[in-house]
Amino acid sequence: MVVIRLARHGAHKKPFYRIVVADQRKKRDGAFIEQVGTYDPNTDPSTIKIDLDKVDEWIGKGAQPSDRVAKLIAIQKGEPLPEKIAKRAALKEKQKQQAAE
Repeated sequence: MVVIRLARHGAHKKPFYRIVVADQRKKRDGAFIEQVGTYDPNTDPSTIKIDLDKVDEWIGKGAQPSDRVAKLIAIQKGEPLPEKIAKRAALKEKQKQQAAE
């Protein structure tokens, strides 16, 4: 299966990610088919650069984005979060509130 995921680069405690299209069986930072963007969480606010045309093309071919990449794509497009991710975020928020009590 072809997936769209993050490949970690950068120094120790200073991550920099490439958004890549890769075969699911390959290593996280291993061989990939195509690089479609970058994500830098070190800047304030985080820098997201994605070629949305390429991403849409790959999704049309059947590639599955990871949860984090789906969230980054939604942020870049200005759309609401995908339902699956929104549910998970609400559950985590609820767990944080319960732990604080």
